[in-house]
Amino acid sequence: MKPSLRGRYFRILYFFAGVIARFILWELVIARVGLRKWARRTRPERFRREAVRFRALAIHMGGVMIKVGQFLSSRLDVLPPEVTDELANLQDEVPAEPYAAIKELAEQELGASLTDKFEWFDESPLAAASLGQVHRARLRLEDEADGFRNVVVKVQRPHIASIVEVDLSALKRVGNWLMRYRPVREHSDVPSLLREFSSTVREEIDYVHEAENAEKFFENFKDDPDVHVPRVVRSYSTLRVLTLEDVFAIKITDYAAITAAGIERGDVANKLLDTYLKQIFEDGFVHADPHPGNLFVTPLDEEGESPRKWKLTFVDFGMTARVPENVRDALREMLIGVGTKDAARVVKSYQQLGMLLPGADLKLIEQAEAQVFDRFWGMSMSELRKTNPDEIRKFAHQYRDLIFSMPFQVPNDLIMLGRTVAILSGMCTGLDPDFNLWNQLAPYARKLIEKEATKGINDWLEELGGMLQNLIALPSQASRVLAQTEGTGLLVQSPQMSRDVRSLTRSVDRLTGGIIFLGLLLGGVLLYNADNIIYGEGMLVAALLSLLWILFARRE
Repeated sequence: MKPSLRGRYFRILYFFAGVIARFILWELVIARVGLRKWARRTRPERFRREAVRFRALAIHMGGVMIKVGQFLSSRLDVLPPEVTDELANLQDEVPAEPYAAIKELAEQELGASLTDKFEWFDESPLAAASLGQVHRARLRLEDEADGFRNVVVKVQRPHIASIVEVDLSALKRVGNWLMRYRPVREHSDVPSLLREFSSTVREEIDYVHEAENAEKFFENFKDDPDVHVPRVVRSYSTLRVLTLEDVFAIKITDYAAITAAGIERGDVANKLLDTYLKQIFEDGFVHADPHPGNLFVTPLDEEGESPRKWKLTFVDFGMTARVPENVRDALREMLIGVGTKDAARVVKSYQQLGMLLPGADLKLIEQAEAQVFDRFWGMSMSELRKTNPDEIRKFAHQYRDLIFSMPFQVPNDLIMLGRTVAILSGMCTGLDPDFNLWNQLAPYARKLIEKEATKGINDWLEELGGMLQNLIALPSQASRVLAQTEGTGLLVQSPQMSRDVRSLTRSVDRLTGGIIFLGLLLGGVLLYNADNIIYGEGMLVAALLSLLWILFARRE
């Protein structure tokens, strides 16, 4: 390890060792020598100071430390608000790398000088982040790609891969220290969290992987005229250089510019949430870094048009989250529960997601959820902020046992998704202070219920069709068996046996008719309730005819 990297490694260890030492002093020493109240009273301010120290370290060192801060800001389940609030606005922006270093790396990756590859290349970066920086450029006329020439070139910082490995190695050591503290060990699997985090960071410095993510996201939204995704210029992209269509426009947090462009901010907030609902519940592939530098509002038609048309534009696909089908099913269950104010369904989704610790009081959690729905469902964010503190204290007192035990844990595969949703919520509220999450979720929940019902009907009808096919074939199969019996020379001469066989045949016919009747009746009711009126009425008429056949068919 180079001396500079070794110094970086020990600086990270020294910082976290100081944090842990101060925690032990206050929480395990001072609090146990008769000064517990003092330690408790000063705790919020101490935690805030630790977050301020870490923020300064992250901005100075860059590298993985910025990512760590953003990651910690999303851990509302295990960290106090004094920490998460301080780190919530930690932006992935650090001083730019000298142009000469960027130029050298880009030319090495592309195999030619930038003047040969591009008609124009801006030496001043458009944006500088902890892992790389972005420069504007223009393709040569002969290299025009899909009708565009203006591009942005994302170039990694020199030696960033080595810096990332050093930072991750130091964090792994810190994680081992934390696991020796029993409360941490019982509520969090720190090594597993670090493995997940390390995998995400390593993906971010693989620009081939990011290009694939951008292309997948483009495919998912190619039929949505209100969403814009930059196209990748593959011939100008490598492991450490990524060239994309230049789509930079109004930053989604530049509220004044959005309003000045004649675009309704409330519409932008609604569209932003809709796109993420689609990503989470339909695509299972989520843009997991929705900070202000990665989302733009792009005006389309001439200024002065009312309402003015626009597109929501996404950039930077280095950090994505994949939502497995089983997790999507559980999240759908949660969304339907929230949209329909069904507390039992919400608790069931917690169980499906593995969010509840062993021994959690399910009945108490369900009661608390129902209370929250009764009091807060339908309120906008501005209304929620005005909630009387006494009411919050009353709720906390009523469910103090539940709040004290905190029987929740966030599974590893939901951490990044949780961070994304938290950032998204803040963005929507910033765009529209009266943004009402419930008004957006309820229609989507109904849409999921309709899909669920339709899918259930289709599966049920398919199964019923197979049963009916077998049942309809049953009489003819019985006749063939009897014919084969006669063909063997075995004669049935007993009149009683013949009557029994005829009776059996009639019973099979009636049983078949009864099952057909029930199947048509249930199918008709389900289709009718699902607003498929024509098909529903058709099946109900068929059910009536089958019933008449059962009642009045000739009996011998």
